[in-house]
Amino acid sequence: METALTALASVQASTVLAVGIMIGLAALGAGLGLAIMSGKFLESAARQPELIPVLQVRMFITAGLIDAAFIISVAVGLLFAFASPFLVGGLAP
Repeated sequence: METALTALASVQASTVLAVGIMIGLAALGAGLGLAIMSGKFLESAARQPELIPVLQVRMFITAGLIDAAFIISVAVGLLFAFASPFLVGGLAP
């Protein structure tokens, strides 16, 4: 019985660590992606001001796609944290 509890605790601890890493790296990637994209938008807007409306629409679409990847990662992380498929019964106690 004690080995089962030890294994359960090990799975829960590994899941928490993995979820933290997953959400942290996704936030880091989204932040860097948005920062680089915004910088390039400002550079191109300063070079050709007449293209700002076209570039702005494309920038917002791309920003939404970058944020969507982060939101999906958070959703998968929360799924693993609260309804872990690695535990017997599928629900964390």
